[in-house]
Amino acid sequence: MDRIFVARLAGLAVFDPAGDQIGRIRDVVVSLRGPMLPRVHGFVVEVQPRRRVFLPITRITSIEARALIFTGKLNMRRFECRDAETLAIGEMLDRTVTYKGERVTVQDLAMEQPRPSDWLITKVAVRRGTRRRGETLIVDWDEITGFAGIQKDQGAANLLAAFEALRPADLANMLHELPTKRMAEVAAALDDDRLADVLEELPERDQVLVLSRLHRERAADVLEEMSPDDAADLLQELPAEQAEGLLRLMVPEEAAPVRRLLTYGEFTAGGMMTTEPVVLPPTSTVAEALAHIRQEERPPAVAAQVYVTRPPGETPTGRFLGVAHFQRLLREPPSTLLGSVIDITVDPIRPELTVHEVASYLATYNLVAVPVVDELGRLLGAVTVDDVLDHMLPEDWRERP
Repeated sequence: MDRIFVARLAGLAVFDPAGDQIGRIRDVVVSLRGPMLPRVHGFVVEVQPRRRVFLPITRITSIEARALIFTGKLNMRRFECRDAETLAIGEMLDRTVTYKGERVTVQDLAMEQPRPSDWLITKVAVRRGTRRRGETLIVDWDEITGFAGIQKDQGAANLLAAFEALRPADLANMLHELPTKRMAEVAAALDDDRLADVLEELPERDQVLVLSRLHRERAADVLEEMSPDDAADLLQELPAEQAEGLLRLMVPEEAAPVRRLLTYGEFTAGGMMTTEPVVLPPTSTVAEALAHIRQEERPPAVAAQVYVTRPPGETPTGRFLGVAHFQRLLREPPSTLLGSVIDITVDPIRPELTVHEVASYLATYNLVAVPVVDELGRLLGAVTVDDVLDHMLPEDWRERP
């Protein structure tokens, strides 16, 4: 009888009968039945655009190392977990349970098929002892107690390991689907920079919930890792006293651009702009500019162009001179000075422009970003097309299927 560990199914490609990939597995839906072996009902499958649907286990024709194949039609109704159902990966991994009187941690669950179209959870992989000095055991389900009820402090290491390769937007979508308590636990287990990336992709109410469940010092650290415009947007959702307290805990150099952004209206160029565009002086070379924009952590819209200014190079900068588009940079010899390749036809905008005015400007001139300057001609930041879309879409767009 084949045995499949559920954590290894996370991210597995799902194919329809015609051989077309329609999505990826995000979780396994099971029902706990007291002393009886839990029954596997099916899988949560994520299809585009970020819709989570249910695929019954009875439709599965093959589960292989790199693919799951099903037959029939897939119901595209959004998945909702019923009261009698549990998410094996999202809710059962990392639980502390009891094995022969000893407290152990669940690392994985194994499902087996005793009869056609009937899959049961038969084995549990548990970790006894500490992470450094311990051992993993594969034990029978009926040797374990403690899955019933709500656990006060449940870890998240094994769940995160199952979804380690997920992009921040996909991990955020997975967190959004978890129960509130579990979402907060998993978010708290992420590294600061990973949590910052995920927070930027969560709906606003989830952002507030996660940040509010963190210790204040940890919350301030995470805000420092976020881009200043996203951190400002999040702080605007908090009570003024709480937001000010977090700003005071942040490193002053990190808090300063966030404070500047909070002075602008949310739906203005100043409120949307990033204060961390790629800024270089005119004496820099094309080679230096390309080295800056190829940095992996830079979003594509930010890396699409270099803003050339007089010193200082931190926003607010010296006088704005022009933009060097990355396509132009690719056509020039590496030793060419930026001052000789800037585009002076891109007029900067003022921070008080509305989101619709900015969108119209970007569309008119086919731009992915536009510089924002103050009355003295100093570069304050840049508004990118993704930020404009974020502010023009309905508030609940991240939660829609």
